[in-house]
Amino acid sequence: MWFNKTHPDVLYVDRRTTPAGYIPEQAGFTIEPDVQADFTALPFADATFHLVVFDPPHAEVSATSITGKKYGTLFGDWRPVIAEGFAECWRVLAAPGTLIFKWNEAAVTIREVLELFDVEPMFGHTTAKSGATKWMAFYKGVNDG
Repeated sequence: MWFNKTHPDVLYVDRRTTPAGYIPEQAGFTIEPDVQADFTALPFADATFHLVVFDPPHAEVSATSITGKKYGTLFGDWRPVIAEGFAECWRVLAAPGTLIFKWNEAAVTIREVLELFDVEPMFGHTTAKSGATKWMAFYKGVNDG
């Protein structure tokens, strides 16, 4: 999704790092975050950012597949992990601020995921020929918690 992960206004966070060649079929692919951290425990103060993009791992996708290797996977009871991740992103989001959420419905529908959040998206969009990837914008106003 990134056009430029090294843009000076971007802080790329992932809990993983990988060397080049991590995915043999995509030799140049690497995961090199600016900050290595879990999205359920971000090392930032409350209300740090006015824009947060939350692109969590896929739920119920094989960890050995190219998709699993590139984007990560969540297995078992993934619901509390996604709920905690969204709450953590909301915590570091300043008001006013926007949280962009990306979800791929490879195995779990967006409807199931949205039930986990205490706020509703303002708007969203589907992408790709299949329409499986969903983008949504959540807005945190000055009177929101």
